[in-house]
Amino acid sequence: MKNINPLGLFDDHFLMEKLTKLGDPLQKLNDFIDWDIFKPPLLQAIDTSVDPSKGGRPPFDKLMMFKALVLQGLYNLSDDQLEYQIVDRSSFKRFLEIKKSDKVPDSKTFWAFRELLIEKDVIQDMFRTFNELLDKAGVFANEGKMVDASFVEAPRQRNNREENKHIKETGTAPEKWKEKPNKLRQKDIDARWTKKNFVTFYGYKNHIKADTKTKLIEEYAVTDASVHDSQVIEELLTEKDKGQHLYADSAYGGQEQEKVYKKKEVVNKVHEKGYRNNPLTEKQKADNYEKSKTRARVEHIFGFVENSMNGSIVRTIGMTRAKAKIGMMNLTYNINRCVQLKIKVSMG
Repeated sequence: MKNINPLGLFDDHFLMEKLTKLGDPLQKLNDFIDWDIFKPPLLQAIDTSVDPSKGGRPPFDKLMMFKALVLQGLYNLSDDQLEYQIVDRSSFKRFLEIKKSDKVPDSKTFWAFRELLIEKDVIQDMFRTFNELLDKAGVFANEGKMVDASFVEAPRQRNNREENKHIKETGTAPEKWKEKPNKLRQKDIDARWTKKNFVTFYGYKNHIKADTKTKLIEEYAVTDASVHDSQVIEELLTEKDKGQHLYADSAYGGQEQEKVYKKKEVVNKVHEKGYRNNPLTEKQKADNYEKSKTRARVEHIFGFVENSMNGSIVRTIGMTRAKAKIGMMNLTYNINRCVQLKIKVSMG
């Protein structure tokens, strides 16, 4: 039987009520996160003053634009898909506080806004701002740290061997590419190929250090995919980690890494590795098993990012944009993790 109910005055209100009852995850974000905490870094980096004598449409609210990028990171949407989903979905509009009668920014506006954030290096500042509030509130348990890295794939480049060799050795584009500017703009000379467990990857790596108890990301670094996990460990460790247990897989072991751990004064809980003619003893195997109970928690972070956020790929070109996208991905994860932990984050 066809639904013949006429359009009612309060239908939108009832729709929003039903979305809330069904557990709208975006409404939970608004309930737990005071988005005004991101206003200071946004306003500091972006000039919001407008000369009314010049006319034209007023600019979109910067905080609304930032929240749209959170949506983009949460669902790993392209700029075109972000525009479409905001137009199409009531839950997206409510999250952004957009009415049906309001104009939705188009995909080019989102692109330009993100480019501005990249130019001003705002995304990492907002990641730090958010974590500083968590730190002041005593959210980080500081009972131990865990580090690991995950591949973030980029659109694969169809270059020949000579072109790849030139890029790897010089870090610059081959001369013949410069004759075709349109082609050059689509070439990523920062991403790299690598292989792990006989699987080939192309793109970048997201290196993180996380709190063992809360599974919140405290620090991150972005490199091309060919950089070994252990090469950025010193960059991830800070003064706050002094005296804490550090958990990591055997890729973070070795004499050079041992020097870093002693310098940073952390307690080494890195998995031990066996070698040819020198296999692990039963005690070492048992120790690794105990360590893995804690170290494995870092995989939950990457599992959420890759499965719930589809965050294992970037659609951008170049290291600068990849850092911004991965930084936004890490910030979006932390925001969602606070909701999972039922932690309200505000300026107060």
